[in-house]
Amino acid sequence: MRALLVDRSAPAGLRLGSVPDPDPAPNQVLVRVAATSLNHGEVTHLVPGADAGTVLGWDASGVVERAAADGSGPAVGTPVVTLGPAGAWAELRAVDTEFVGVAPVGADLAALSTVPVAGASALRALHRLGPLLGRRVLVTGASGAVGRYAVQLARLGGAEVVAVTSNPDVHRDSIRVLGAGQVIADPMELDGRVDGVIDLVGGAQMVAAFESLAEGGTLVSVGHASGAPERFPFGTFFGDAGRHDRSIVTFFLLGCRDLGRDLTWLADRVAAGVLDPQVVWRGDWSAADEAVTALRDRRLHGKAVLELG
Repeated sequence: MRALLVDRSAPAGLRLGSVPDPDPAPNQVLVRVAATSLNHGEVTHLVPGADAGTVLGWDASGVVERAAADGSGPAVGTPVVTLGPAGAWAELRAVDTEFVGVAPVGADLAALSTVPVAGASALRALHRLGPLLGRRVLVTGASGAVGRYAVQLARLGGAEVVAVTSNPDVHRDSIRVLGAGQVIADPMELDGRVDGVIDLVGGAQMVAAFESLAEGGTLVSVGHASGAPERFPFGTFFGDAGRHDRSIVTFFLLGCRDLGRDLTWLADRVAAGVLDPQVVWRGDWSAADEAVTALRDRRLHGKAVLELG
């Protein structure tokens, strides 16, 4: 089968080549991949450090070509969205059935390929905040792919959403359309407190976002786009400091069980137009170099999708 292979001699570190077809385990379906969406973490961290010839990729959509031998998962011919630690950048993918979501027949599979990492990360993070109706939620890194899903999902859940982006003058209108009531450049600009934070940036911005929490609030640490450490002032976690009942939680998406239900739910809503996948670059996988370079340079604020022609 054809695949995008790690090749550090290539301009973006990837080239089209051939590898053997995957051999699915009993609990895996074999999927004929239609599209894959690229993630910033893949192209900036995984590609440079991976062995030559490796097939990477977390997100893929396609159609089941072979059902799982153990009877789990969808049947042959079912359109699906899939998540895994690798293998998405190829014509065929073997993937655990617990990381497979069923997609509506006739849906745009390229748009649905954005769901697994960006959509599911946002949804799982918001689950950690609990009920959203009538609550106020802060989303940092809101102009990125996960952030844009988080803004939409938080608003859909009934929250008042405050979005943080490094360049609000550029992104304010597009993020407001997604459901943000306010778009600011820094959590320190916030007027009042919030009940929950979805933090995708880390570093000093995470520290400031935690300080914005009301008593009983929760910060879910999802991303670390800043690449900087978090240094909390002495006394931040003192129990007698006023807003003492605040928490920081994390999760690992591939460590979450029963993700298929989330992927199916998200795919249904993207297909119905309830959620906008925010695809800002879409093209054949022969043009992967262009998309990878744009992502690395942070020139794309949304999702880049490769269609397997």
